[in-house]
Amino acid sequence: MPKQVKALRVPDLAEKKRRGEKIAALTAYDATMAALLDRAGIDVLLVGDSLGTVILGCDTTVPVTLDMMAHHSRAVTRGARRALVVADMPFATYQVSVSEALRNAARLMQEGGVSAVKVEGAGPVVKSVRHLVDVGIPVMGHLGLTPQKVHALGGHRQQARDRGSVARLLADAAALEDAGVFALVLECIPDEVAFEVTSQLRIPTIGIGAGPYCDGQILVSYDAFGLFDSFVPSFVKRYASLGSTILNATEDYVDDVRTGRFPASRTTDFFRSSEPELVKERS
Repeated sequence: MPKQVKALRVPDLAEKKRRGEKIAALTAYDATMAALLDRAGIDVLLVGDSLGTVILGCDTTVPVTLDMMAHHSRAVTRGARRALVVADMPFATYQVSVSEALRNAARLMQEGGVSAVKVEGAGPVVKSVRHLVDVGIPVMGHLGLTPQKVHALGGHRQQARDRGSVARLLADAAALEDAGVFALVLECIPDEVAFEVTSQLRIPTIGIGAGPYCDGQILVSYDAFGLFDSFVPSFVKRYASLGSTILNATEDYVDDVRTGRFPASRTTDFFRSSEPELVKERS
């Protein structure tokens, strides 16, 4: 019987910040990977709309739909036992109206099984955030480089590089905290700006390309493990080269099949057996 594991909840992240414990987060898109990351002790699994680029082969996250997110969220929540699972709300699913934001967030929780959702930006989004939180849907915020706005931003560039943009980011962070977000992702901003935001907020910050002063860190798992090499941000640390490992293993497999080394013959043993061995199929 599987050992009982205490699942992390939203309040646990605030407690980690209070105790000065760093939060470790990664993206996940399927049950198998989610189970492995969960067993390794990851705190937060983000079902990121980055699946558009690393899983589906899109150039940006913009084409990702709510149906896609619900599908992958369900898979991740099947694999995770301890980690807090958060799902990105994709482009244009929370900006149109408060009622539509609620309907779409509810789908990710009911169909996807996630414990929280993540939205990008502030401004008009803050009203929707406040309503979601009021009705009991935990929301994570995201400021700095917001990939869903990549076309408006002119590419994946570092943000908050001048006094005016820093002041806006600080104001947006305060507005999101006041609206009730339980954590805030800070992406691609200078280290000292991330330090200032983290110092001013009661809620934990989770950085990605935002330096060491955030309360936690997140990376796209396909970047961290070397599975995606079309574009690798400069701030990423590679913890494995699984892409090369899979490539080499596949080449070995192809060679074995073509030369007849795989599969090995079992004909003699098969006919000697009084009862033929049954092949157990995957269910």
